[in-house]
Amino acid sequence: MGMALLAVCTITVGTRSMAAEEERPRAEAQRPAPGRPAPARPAAVRPGVPARPVVDGRGQVMDARYNHGRFYAPVGTVARTLPPDYRPYYRGGSPYYFSGGVWYAPRAGGFVVISPPVGLVIGALPGYYTTVWVGGVPYYYADNVYYTWQPDQNGYAVVPPPDGAPPPDGGGGDPNQAPPAAAPPPPAAQGSDLIVYPANGQSKDQQAADQYECHNWAKGQTGFDPTQPDGGVPQGNADQAHSNYDRAMAACLTGRGYQVN
Repeated sequence: MGMALLAVCTITVGTRSMAAEEERPRAEAQRPAPGRPAPARPAAVRPGVPARPVVDGRGQVMDARYNHGRFYAPVGTVARTLPPDYRPYYRGGSPYYFSGGVWYAPRAGGFVVISPPVGLVIGALPGYYTTVWVGGVPYYYADNVYYTWQPDQNGYAVVPPPDGAPPPDGGGGDPNQAPPAAAPPPPAAQGSDLIVYPANGQSKDQQAADQYECHNWAKGQTGFDPTQPDGGVPQGNADQAHSNYDRAMAACLTGRGYQVN
């Protein structure tokens, strides 16, 4: 079996025309992921005419901006468990989970689909994305989120929409955004108090994988899970269990070459 490739379509914003094959080497210079056959696209939407969101049988909404043509769970959707292929990331001491282009954060009783914070860096783009050129700079787009390659961080950072970016579906509002009244309450999960530094120059992707594996080990050792309210333990035991979890995490990460404070 051949190695699976990433589906990529390329769009140009502003005065530039649709990027042709000769534009692709420019994206390669900015470290985009390898190309894959593009997914099926929805019918084109006339500029300035709002389109009704397309919803599949699972309640997922099609992201039609730039003819991206993929279905995603709307922001505010609550899941009891994470998808099996998720990857953990951290920003400002808070955990975020990424799977198939969708971002999750812990909340009471499960996980909620969110828009990720600007500045969060990931090691690899989602499996399907659209390349958008703005002012000669490539942006990588999926599920109403824009990423750019950050050489100094060896990863792709979540960034604000570029100037002139069109609203979804020609101005009809973002179908992936839940109405304000449906916004979930802030997550009640416990955060980690640890500050982790890659002393051996580990990449962001490697650090995320190591933290995830150490998290699973520490959770098994202590019974405390920081992604759950009160760590998933009785309230009277939460503080001590949290302390035990942090010590276990620190021991595991130190053994893998990290400096932990």
